[in-house]
Amino acid sequence: MTGDEQANRLGGYLRARRDLVTPADAGVPEGSHRRVTGLRREEVAMLAGISADYYLRLERGRDRNPSAQVLAALARVLRLDEVEYRYLLDLAQPAHHPRPRLRAERVPARLRQLLTAVAVPAFVEGRTFDVLASNPLALALSPRLRPGENRLRSLLLDPEEREFHADWEAATADFVASFRGSVSEDTTDARTVELIGELSLASARFRTLWARHDVRRLTGGTALVNHPVVGRLRLHREKLPVDGLTLVLYYPDADSGDAEQLRLLASLATGGQPVDDHVATRRTADRAADDR
Repeated sequence: MTGDEQANRLGGYLRARRDLVTPADAGVPEGSHRRVTGLRREEVAMLAGISADYYLRLERGRDRNPSAQVLAALARVLRLDEVEYRYLLDLAQPAHHPRPRLRAERVPARLRQLLTAVAVPAFVEGRTFDVLASNPLALALSPRLRPGENRLRSLLLDPEEREFHADWEAATADFVASFRGSVSEDTTDARTVELIGELSLASARFRTLWARHDVRRLTGGTALVNHPVVGRLRLHREKLPVDGLTLVLYYPDADSGDAEQLRLLASLATGGQPVDDHVATRRTADRAADDR
């Protein structure tokens, strides 16, 4: 991110979001000489009930104090959800006091004990998705969940992650959007700057998604993954905040085939022997399901 972009984050967000709203979405005529796929500036201004000149000043960073009424109107026109609207408010009305210095991310002993006590894949991540601690079953699920790895970097740059996620495109979109929501483009944090810079250079997918300015909160959901040993797994994901960190757990539906496969994985993680015929049967069933 350049210095100008950092200084005018509100304008950058408005431009990115209007590019994603089509004339059909907004109910305005498309016309025959349109050079943009999204809305024109004057169309956003008209729909929001403000002057085109004022909206231009907002996008170009010449006016950085829009009223709450203007922000609400822009959120409606740009079809922002609750999380995106809150992000818009934060950009337009930043706190007038210095940001607190971020503390070093350390996993407390009680949280490490909890990781060893739970019987499902579990790990602790920091605000930029660095893996800080994990249990053996998390490592059996994916070696990219070992401490020292960064989940976003692994997802975007590791070829094995593309195979691991059944829908890699959706996974990357969710992760990049939640990363933006987590760090809020805080370029005063060296770790954030480093990671954004690395991924911007190394990943075209990251550059595309980052330019969209999507913002999400990943507090839960379901993951469909392709494990190289036990095959296709459908696991629920919970993300629980603990002392400024996030505890992530993956678990299956009770008494399901996925639960059986996770028990097999746990056996392997603790030194048990895999049941080769069982694994082969599961893989065959997965391939047959994919072919249908």
